[in-house]
Amino acid sequence: MKNIRNWLFALLFVATTGGSALTVAVPQTTFAACNERLLTLPAWYKGVLDPSTCQVKSPGSDTASLNKFIWTIVLNIIEMILQLVAYITVAFIIVGGYKYMTSAGSADGMVKARKTITNAVVGLILSILSVVIVNVIAGAL
Repeated sequence: MKNIRNWLFALLFVATTGGSALTVAVPQTTFAACNERLLTLPAWYKGVLDPSTCQVKSPGSDTASLNKFIWTIVLNIIEMILQLVAYITVAFIIVGGYKYMTSAGSADGMVKARKTITNAVVGLILSILSVVIVNVIAGAL
């Protein structure tokens, strides 16, 4: 009985995880008003959808429109990566705070934790500025 229950939990986990991964990977036309974001991460197809049909537009036959099409997708992917970096730096701030609290007055542990927090804050500032720069460049396209 226990073995069957474990298999059912495993099957349920795979079914729910696989379904959610599929909805992120494939642009779905059933989302309301061609939603182009998942949490704060942009979709790779942001800016290349036809708003009336929610389908990816053809880039056209001239090289200027093809270049714009490719660079829009590249900038979306870069923005996704930079936002993931921001999430990772927030995790490092939390880890550094935990290390600071659990150092139990050890001077060496407190210095390491403070350095972790300082480096994470610098990384967070750089990633936020990078996202701003990418959005400005994408707006210029």
